Amino acid sequence: GRLTDSKGRVVNFKNTIIILTSNIGSEFINQSGKIGFAAGGAAREREQNYEEAKSKIMDSLKSHFRPEFLNRLDDIIVFNPLSQQTIREIVEIQLRLVRERLSVKDIMIEVTPETVDYLAREGYSAEYGVRPLKRLIQSKILNQVAEFIIDRKLEHGGSLIVAMKNGAPV
Repeated sequence: GRLTDSKGRVVNFKNTIIILTSNIGSEFINQSGKIGFAAGGAAREREQNYEEAKSKIMDSLKSHFRPEFLNRLDDIIVFNPLSQQTIREIVEIQLRLVRERLSVKDIMIEVTPETVDYLAREGYSAEYGVRPLKRLIQSKILNQVAEFIIDRKLEHGGSLIVAMKNGAPV
């Protein structure tokens, strides 16, 4: 394969896999609770819930996209909602990236478990998934760290602890 853009430029797409993600129809998953293998209950009930949710999601996709586009997709996969543990793990991954960024300036940062719980709770929405998490970490942690650095309250080789105070990270 190859891809030609609107200006006639050609890009080699041989051996390429394109993955598209969407929250279209996510309200059906949230209404039915967990589906698939992670759900409780009998296997037949789980499979039925999965098929019902997938059917409703496919109807939503058909109302948003033309049949010509959907027909070109090899597969459509419906995922379970994220568990609280999975969201916490994503928070930890994002915080590890923050630590790596700060380590360039020899700044150590520790985040309390209560703060991780807060970020996991506030950084996830059923509608947008964990996409708001990066913005939350930016506004609640990184902006404050930047202010400390600018105000010279945090110098090269310093360390800080992010903890909860009055319901917000400080």
